[in-house]
Amino acid sequence: MLCVLLLLCGQGYAQQYDTASIFNFPIELDSVVISSGFDVKAFIRRVQTDTTFYKAFKSLHFVPYSAVNDIKVHDKDGKISATLHSRTKQHINNRCRTTEVLEQIVTGDIYKRNGDHNYYTEALFDHVFIAKKPVCNESDIVAGSLASKPKGQKEKSEYELKQLLFNPGAKVSGVPFMGDRASIFDEDEARKYDFKVTLDKYNSVPCYIFKITPKQGYESKVVYNELTTWFRKSDYSILARDYSLSYHTLVYDFDVRMKVRTQERDKKLYPTYISYDGNWHVFTQKRERVKFTIDITY
Repeated sequence: MLCVLLLLCGQGYAQQYDTASIFNFPIELDSVVISSGFDVKAFIRRVQTDTTFYKAFKSLHFVPYSAVNDIKVHDKDGKISATLHSRTKQHINNRCRTTEVLEQIVTGDIYKRNGDHNYYTEALFDHVFIAKKPVCNESDIVAGSLASKPKGQKEKSEYELKQLLFNPGAKVSGVPFMGDRASIFDEDEARKYDFKVTLDKYNSVPCYIFKITPKQGYESKVVYNELTTWFRKSDYSILARDYSLSYHTLVYDFDVRMKVRTQERDKKLYPTYISYDGNWHVFTQKRERVKFTIDITY
């Protein structure tokens, strides 16, 4: 049964908490969501098993697009110490993709003297979005693709990042000392968060907005500072997502904020905007404070 809590909110609507779903912790629902016939059990399952967001990124490898990329490196005082601005175009030919760099302006020490990347964040960006040589015969099948662990160090880092971005709530194996902290739907972690669902619009499209924030007193004991996701009401596809993640140990620490936006083209979703603002440090490497944005047009 649903227990009802009437609140005099600024928006003037009632809120309810679901306490009977497979999820053992209450989810705050506004009255508009309640009147829409919202099924909490089905929704939580969709959140945990969603592949639409990952599919949008996989689909990016099969279509031509243009992108404007901006990368800024900051020093310990917050001043910009290095930048990379580029305009790129992805070409598709016989199931192979290549990236043409139309313009590139570099300042500071983005690259080493031998041309190698000086910053790991920029190197990972390059690995994910730039195909200097043809990359062929990729697959857009997402089922099970996040289950197999790659072998190379850069590929392992990309895999761990994918787990946090595309499979929130799953345990991220391979990251020391984090344990189950990323498993936000497990009982030990879920009790540290507030969960809320509202109904609103994203670019005029009705969406369920699912927001996760830490409860008061747990801010320094969780990985996700915020996770907000816009699910299209008609089919629960993810149209946008905002992340804020941080974690601190003696060996490493990170504080990362990201925003991702998508659009539908030929009945498929594709990312159109990505912003990243990260400050992280690993014991064996120098601290990196890097921001980047990608604007993509099709």
